Amino acid sequence: MGGCFSKPKPVEVKIEVVVPEKEKERGKMSPNGMASPVANCKPNGTTKHLCDESLALSAYQNPRDFVEAAVCHVRDLENGQMREVEVGGGKALLIKEHGEYSAISHKCPHYGAPLVKGVLSGGRVRCPWHGACFSIATGDIEDFPGLDSLEKFQVRVEKDKVIIRANKQALQTQKRTRMMSKCTGLSNYSAGVTSVLIIGAGPAGLVCAETLRQEGFGDRIVMCTVDKHQPYDRPKLSKSLESTAEQITLRSKEFFQKYDIELLKEKEVVTVDIKTKTAIFRDGLKMVYKNLLIATGSSPKLLNCKGTDVENVFYLRTPEDANCIAKLANNKNAIVVGASYVGMEVAAYLAEKAHSVSVVSQEDIPFRKALGEKVGRAIMKMFDNNRIKFYMLNEVSEFRGQQGKLKEVVLNSGKVLRADVCIIGTGVSPATSFLKHSGINMDSKGFIPVSKTMQTNVPGVFAAGDVVTFPLALRSNKKVNVPHWQMAHMHGRIAALNMLGQATEINTVPYFWTAMFGKSIRYAGHGEGFDSVIIQGDLDELKFVAFYTKSEEVIAVASMNYDPIVSKVAEVFGSGRTIRKRDVETGDMSWLIGKGTQQV
Repeated sequence: MGGCFSKPKPVEVKIEVVVPEKEKERGKMSPNGMASPVANCKPNGTTKHLCDESLALSAYQNPRDFVEAAVCHVRDLENGQMREVEVGGGKALLIKEHGEYSAISHKCPHYGAPLVKGVLSGGRVRCPWHGACFSIATGDIEDFPGLDSLEKFQVRVEKDKVIIRANKQALQTQKRTRMMSKCTGLSNYSAGVTSVLIIGAGPAGLVCAETLRQEGFGDRIVMCTVDKHQPYDRPKLSKSLESTAEQITLRSKEFFQKYDIELLKEKEVVTVDIKTKTAIFRDGLKMVYKNLLIATGSSPKLLNCKGTDVENVFYLRTPEDANCIAKLANNKNAIVVGASYVGMEVAAYLAEKAHSVSVVSQEDIPFRKALGEKVGRAIMKMFDNNRIKFYMLNEVSEFRGQQGKLKEVVLNSGKVLRADVCIIGTGVSPATSFLKHSGINMDSKGFIPVSKTMQTNVPGVFAAGDVVTFPLALRSNKKVNVPHWQMAHMHGRIAALNMLGQATEINTVPYFWTAMFGKSIRYAGHGEGFDSVIIQGDLDELKFVAFYTKSEEVIAVASMNYDPIVSKVAEVFGSGRTIRKRDVETGDMSWLIGKGTQQV
């Protein structure tokens, strides 16, 4: 099958490959000391390769920039084991698989998790915290979350000693940005014409743009967002409310300039004309595209009650919202409406800062639908122990203000709560209303159905992230919506590859996490419709693993203080193996946990 890019008009396009300085400094050697060839690059996305090797990598290496160390004896590691080792004042992850050694960065570039505690399987290591996967041969990121890859180091064996040779700077950075192409013929484009238009600057849009450049695509890329900031780490908004936009920025302004990814901020698309391939913006701007990615995320469901216009009632959407909530809640009374993940994370964060924190919810137990009653009760108890007051099976009927600012929240039970700030987290809807008359198919809830290639019903129009339903291989290709940060990354990558004609289907395992009171719940799979929960461990001690089953088959897993069990199960899911209910009922999980890792 050919690519989705039509034959380009006779426009002169020059390609420049930008190689990060540290990529040059590392030299031309692969982990096992073999040369690493890089194929020629062609314009207009016609190949996946980047540039001639002589352009990409410097032939000169200064020996003073490198350090070597004998890190272990050849018999110290068995096949399938990993060890964190010291190399000249830094650290590396030494891996032995199928009799071969490799060495890569020891920390996950996402949030810094120690990869030695992760899962080694099939030539890659999976992060124990959030499930990102990296090739042990190249260090390249293969599953998400996160944007950067790992550094790779040379390994050799001499006189039964395993020796690592590493660039000193690489040992310190522990991460790298993959090589990307750059278009130097942008002056040939009119302002209102682009090859790729990406609506939305979340992880799906950002990974799509970066993947195109990584694969050698040399035409114009425009990304637009209603936000006023550079793309940022949205999950941190509810987990770390005092973080500024600059502190959680994913890519800098300079990054976008360097790789010719044009970012239009505070720009809202109000309609799309699929016949003329034109996006029309609220300010009147029109943008003609060849390929379109819709990755607009979600919009909050608005509360329908009296007094929603009073000040200090928030839907947490921006860093400014988060910062303002944290400031207003300091030694004051905070109300959280909705026991969603976002709502509960906010409540947990404010527990030590606010005078009081109350959670109002229509449910009887938090997370019952997603995690089951027993896990929900255990989490609720943890919140009770941290002075969080619950008003379950309740709704807000009115916000009352004084001099325009929130003072009380009235519940439908008649209870009146003192309140200085309120955060509403009662769910979201796909942000797709602007597509209503576009001809792009949507379901009754506003989700965009896509194929395994992230293609909509309209050729050249792709969609990704929270706005889509897609065939999930793990659940026999049932079309599902998975509004996870990790999944949006993968959607963006799959969309980009298929724009380039590299027929690629999505086949990743959903991976999710939440953090409250310094404890994390990790989750893999898709548990919608589970009919039983098998729990191993101790819920009271918050050290457990929960297996969600349907018709005698495990379809999802969640854990707390039980790493790396969720990452291990994710690898099993990804391999296509079926985990039966009877496999997890006995409590013997030796079939999941291998010999794995060492740490020195």
